Amino acid sequence: MSARTHLPSGLVTFMFTDIEGSTRMAQMLGPGYRPVLSEHRRLLRRTLSESNGTELFTEGDSFFIAFSDAASAVDACMTAQLALSAHDWPSPESVPKVRMGLHTGLAEAVNGEYASPEVHRAARIAAAAHGGQVLCSAATARYAAPLPPQASLLDLGLHRLRGFDDRERLFQLVAPGLESQFPRPRTDASSHNLPNHVTSFVGRFAERSELTSLTATHRLVTVVGAGGAGKTRLAMEVAGGLVDEYPDGVWFVDVATVTDPGLVAFAIAAVLGLRPEPGRPMSDTLVEYAASRRMLLVLDTCDAQLNASAEIISRLLTGGRGVGVLATSREPFSVPGETVWRIPPLSVDPSPGGGPSDAVALLLDRTREARGGRAVALAESSDMQRVVSRLDGLPLAIELAAARLRVLSAGQLAERLDDVLGTLDAGRDDPEQTYAGNGRWVASQLATVDLTKSPAAPAARRTTTQRHATMQATVTWSYRTLGPRAARLLRWLAVFSGPVDLPTVEWLLDDDPLDPLAVLVDKSMIQAEPHASGTTYRMLDPIRAYAARRLVDAGEEQAARDRHVAWSLHALQKAHLGTDGRPVTLSLYALDPLADELRAALRWTATGGSARAGLQIAGGLDQWWRERGLAREGRLWLFRLYGRIAETGESIPEAELAAAYHMHSLHAGADGEFAEELRFSQRAEGAARRAGDAGLLARVLAGRGAPLVDMGQYTEAERACREVIDWAGTSGASGDALLAVYTLAELLWQRGALDDAADVLGAARLVEASRAAERGRRSVDFLLGMVALGRGDLVAAHDHLVVALRSRMSYGYHSRACDAISAIAVRCALGGDHRTAARLFGAAQATRSQLRSAPGIYSPYWAERQAAVRVILGDATFDEAYAEGGTLTLEEAAEEALAVDHPDMAVGSPRFAA
Repeated sequence: MSARTHLPSGLVTFMFTDIEGSTRMAQMLGPGYRPVLSEHRRLLRRTLSESNGTELFTEGDSFFIAFSDAASAVDACMTAQLALSAHDWPSPESVPKVRMGLHTGLAEAVNGEYASPEVHRAARIAAAAHGGQVLCSAATARYAAPLPPQASLLDLGLHRLRGFDDRERLFQLVAPGLESQFPRPRTDASSHNLPNHVTSFVGRFAERSELTSLTATHRLVTVVGAGGAGKTRLAMEVAGGLVDEYPDGVWFVDVATVTDPGLVAFAIAAVLGLRPEPGRPMSDTLVEYAASRRMLLVLDTCDAQLNASAEIISRLLTGGRGVGVLATSREPFSVPGETVWRIPPLSVDPSPGGGPSDAVALLLDRTREARGGRAVALAESSDMQRVVSRLDGLPLAIELAAARLRVLSAGQLAERLDDVLGTLDAGRDDPEQTYAGNGRWVASQLATVDLTKSPAAPAARRTTTQRHATMQATVTWSYRTLGPRAARLLRWLAVFSGPVDLPTVEWLLDDDPLDPLAVLVDKSMIQAEPHASGTTYRMLDPIRAYAARRLVDAGEEQAARDRHVAWSLHALQKAHLGTDGRPVTLSLYALDPLADELRAALRWTATGGSARAGLQIAGGLDQWWRERGLAREGRLWLFRLYGRIAETGESIPEAELAAAYHMHSLHAGADGEFAEELRFSQRAEGAARRAGDAGLLARVLAGRGAPLVDMGQYTEAERACREVIDWAGTSGASGDALLAVYTLAELLWQRGALDDAADVLGAARLVEASRAAERGRRSVDFLLGMVALGRGDLVAAHDHLVVALRSRMSYGYHSRACDAISAIAVRCALGGDHRTAARLFGAAQATRSQLRSAPGIYSPYWAERQAAVRVILGDATFDEAYAEGGTLTLEEAAEEALAVDHPDMAVGSPRFAA
């Protein structure tokens, strides 16, 4: 008590100490704890006696001491820590880790004790320290000079002490022999450790809202997606908006920096300011700490240590009700209570308000940065859209593309994206060196990471950056976690250019793919997209490019692509046949979803596969190319296939060559290349004659009239048509001469021989109905409608043309639908509805221009009738109605044409004359 009568007053430095984890140590050491505690007290008291400190009380493992000057207090702490660390303790587990806190302030002793908030502040500073650490307030730092030799005070920044409203600047005593690496102080210094980003967050308004809502209502939400999909950035953006909802903070941990599964709990603990307790699993310490707190953990890249992450997350969630986890991973944890949210690519569709899509907005923003703040020219907008569409809206790919736009225009970049990886990764480090999975480079980097520090340490940040340095490194991170079956499936799926369904995958592998497919979906290498008709599976283009490289490296490209070609032929066959295996009316709509796959198959047949198979695929697309305005593309593929034949010497049957040349002739005619049309028509005839197939020869000869018509040789064309019709009749191949019948009817209609044209067509109706490939066009009805228009018979014209237009739209014959709409426009004009006629003329011409259809035999007739309507309406009214029609889609124009009243319903109709 005598000491208490001499307690310092005025400017007093208070010191608190205790042993970190003393309760755990006592349990572990049992009877051996008391000698350790006694020796700890002896060492501290000896130090205090030498430094003029006054011991106010000792309770258990704690000391409360007062000093009359700050320098003595700092020196006492340093001496005590050095004595504790140098002492020979019975075992490593029995070494006491003592934390010490100092604060200096004005205080007066009353009745042998201090009643001052400065005492409580000192106690809170000690509680913020870790075992072996000495912390002091700014006041102590100010009055502590001179410091002991070689000692210094490290500024740890501003921290909010528990129970105090203001923030205190804390300093750590650093000196030779003292431990220097500690987690952040255990204070309320900050309610989060979310990294600050130097780039803006662009778009994803709907995704942010949805993920925020899920995180608020579910305790474990896993954001799953492919590498580079933007999972981390979105999760941190959402977490940043939830800081105020978690009184115990929002804490970010990058699991990618953890090299061993057993260290996941340590990485989380380090962020929370926890240190290992002797003889106790770190996970137990972590769960105990979190049990009474309400906080959100943001665990990033958990796929780096998936099982270990899942285990510690499960323990945290069951250990307390206030902990929430927002995780990012390339695959889900598959633990109870998990809500899996798959991040979609950035939208490539324009925003509802007419602004750019999220993907384009991101590319514009990053390109502006890459070009020194200069805005992107409006002329590049369409090419920007091409770029983001080619990259499937993948944020990392867009970021890398923006870097390329330092030296390329958007158009140049778009042209180079056939090689996605080569273009985006150009000029960057070797992807294998930047791989951040199991590679030795990363292991060597992580070996230097001290997990007692924040995972935001420089070495850890380098690892995260390197993981996304190139697209190849990003995908390799996931690829190397795949088993043999899943890796093979990924490689083989690279031959598809678009989504596939489960039967297609089964067909490709000739095996049950469900298990490896599930693995790829879980690891976000494949996107599963549910539909009412079933789930389809899609690979993002950058991942497809990577898988295609691996396919070549594995020596499997020839087999996989040949299998894809076989599937393409099988799919074409299915489009022509019903479920009973019999031919059905050909619908070009059935070919639309196959187009990209068939192009991919054609590319292979023209470069590394069988040209014969390529000609068969081209034959299946014959009418589709012309009806979609792609006749030129069809010609180019055929030229490539001819070159492949010449290169390999592959033997092609004459019949198949004849069919290809005949198709080529029709494409050339549709594309306005009339000399080429005639040349390939002649080649087709030669090959057909060598093949000795009468039906084939009839089909080829039936097309001979078309090039003659296109070159204006109408008399020769009519003679050629009559000759082939007669020859086909005597040869038993009348049905194969249908094209000659159509051409002859057109020629007869053109020169006004309407009765003859009607007779020819009447005989052809049953033939057309029997041929699945032709009947959807309803050419007979269309031509009979044209004959009726020539006769002025509006009732018959209406009936035939409506049937033709409805069928052509139903089966996808868009180019021919334009002719039917133009014919109905004439029928409206003849019926007195000139404004509707002008609108339909405008609509038909707009679609014809989009399809790049060459003017046909009806072109002068349409022009003549349009001129007549213009005269009646006047230029202004006609142009207004024509322009209105030009804004209609083909579907809208067809709907309007089909809605035209039947002539019998018109005022003055003979039906109502009575």
